[in-house]
Formats: sequence, structure tokens, C-alpha cells
Amino acid sequence: MKRVRFAPSPTGSLHVGNALSAVANRSFGDWMLLRIDDTDAARNVPGGEDAILGDLEWLGVTWDEGPVRQSERQERYREAATPLGDRFEGITLLREDGSATYQLATVVDDIDFGITHVIRGNDHRPNEAVHRNLHEALGTTPPEYLHHGLILGEDGKKLSKRAPGATVAALREAGIPAAAVHAYLAELGMPSHDVHYDLARIRRLSVETIEKMPADRLAREAGIPIELVPAAQGARDLVEAGEYARTVAEPEPVTLGEEARPTLERFRELRAGANGDLDRDAARAIVRELKAVGGDLKTVRLALTGRERGPELAAVLAALPREETLRRLDAAL
Repeated sequence: MKRVRFAPSPTGSLHVGNALSAVANRSFGDWMLLRIDDTDAARNVPGGEDAILGDLEWLGVTWDEGPVRQSERQERYREAATPLGDRFEGITLLREDGSATYQLATVVDDIDFGITHVIRGNDHRPNEAVHRNLHEALGTTPPEYLHHGLILGEDGKKLSKRAPGATVAALREAGIPAAAVHAYLAELGMPSHDVHYDLARIRRLSVETIEKMPADRLAREAGIPIELVPAAQGARDLVEAGEYARTVAEPEPVTLGEEARPTLERFRELRAGANGDLDRDAARAIVRELKAVGGDLKTVRLALTGRERGPELAAVLAALPREETLRRLDAAL
């Protein structure tokens, strides 16, 4: 059995590079420990652990044990350090206050929880020799160490947490569905080299995810009534999905000139002739028919929503019941 661990520090929402490690560990491991590396109190952020737990749950990354906090295992670390002393090969193991440093705590945890594979970013590669030597000094077999490439910004340096979309929280707030973020990280897998962050790829995956999302799930994630889902399915993100739904549900008042009448009358005939609600294909067929006879699609959009922009017209038709469509057309006429 491959036993792995994901071990973030509680410094706030996960950086996408850390999220990559989380997804890689979960995908690779049969059993996963969630460990909170909080030995450095100066770096810990209030609410940081809760933010990480929320990010992982949002991404759909589960764990089998934890969260285990290193701050709660200090007595065990001091016990393990007894035969080694406060320093080992020039590395501090115990601080002046008796608390364990990252190097000691990590190795002791890997021993105690039977970790067989350590999957982490290339920035931890220099720690491998130290950790192997500590295992040898403690008389234990080290796990297998696998290091993956880091996610870089456009400047070729490690992606800053302040960069657009660089944290899970930022992506969530931008309305990117969790499934799209997870899919991007799964695509990267365990890259052997550093990779440049491709936010454009995440946005493309967002469009595809929303288009294929089951209606009840899209309604829940976008916070919209299920009957307005057809209007939201062409959105680029969940924020836009909500805006599209409001465009249909809350039309702006509009006054159309007499020149709009021929288009609206022809469109009314087409919609009145199609009984019941429309699916997207049937709605597109009506739009094509109207366009074929020279109808002005912009006029129809204005009559139905009071706006010049929004979801495609067929999506508006699919989201509006027949009687409501006819009522809005009559009001505009």
C-alpha cells in the first residue's frame, strides 16, 4: 500500500503549487495523511488551517487521517531527538524553547505514520539528503522521495500568491468551478520540470465544465433557480452564470420603436407555434428561422431581456417558459 501525506503550513488559502501537490498525492496514494506543519508559529495565520481544509474539500481532495498538527506532537519530537541532541549535521533539530524544527518533525511524522512515498515540490529537493540521514540516525528506512516541478509565473519565477488566480480562494472567488481547477491540476500530474501557470487553460476548462455540468449541480454552484440553468450553460464562469440568469429573470424596462414590430411579430408567430418549453436545439432552430427571414436578433434580445448583451438568444428562449416569452413580446409590441 502506498501511504502518502500532504503537509501544508497554515498560512491561508492554498497556492496552486501546493494544490498540485495535494492532487498528486491523492491520485498516487492508496492512503493519505493530512498533516498541518505549524511548528513555525511566526508563519501561522489565524484561520489558515480552516482555509486549507475548505480549499481541499472544495477541490474534492479527501484524506484518510488527520488533520494531524505538529504543534500537538512536540513531546514525541523531543523524545525522538534525545539520542541525537539539539543539532544534527549542522541542522537545528530543537529550538531554544524546546520546540521541534521542520526537519525533525517531518521525519518523525513520516516514521510514525508509516509514510512510504513523499511527493512534494522541487523546492524541497535539498531536504532529501537531510531527511535520509535523519532516518538512518534514527534507525528507520526512509520513504521514497518524488519531487515534481514548480508552477512558475510569466516572469519565470515561482508564482507569487498575489498573482491573478494563484490561490484556490482566488479561483473560487473568480467563479471557476472546482472541477475545472481539479482537472487542470490532474493534467499537470507530477511534472518533471517547472511549468508556467496557464490560467487561460483553466478558463477554457471552466467553460467546458459549466457546459457539461448537470442542471441541479450548476444551479447549486451558481446559486440560481434550476429553471434558469439553460441561460447559464454558456457562461465562462459561475459568476457570469449568475449574471446570465439574472439577465433572464430580471428584464430591464425597454421601449422599442415601430421599426421593431415586423421582427417581433414574426418571432411571436414562431414562438407561439412551438408548444411547451424549448430545449437548446429547438430554441436554436427558431433563432435560425427568424434570421433566415431577415429578423433582427438584437431586437428580440432587447424585447426579452431589455439588454443588448448576455447569454446567446437561444439560451434565453430555453430558459423562459412559452407564456412568459409571449407576455414579454406583447409588452414590447
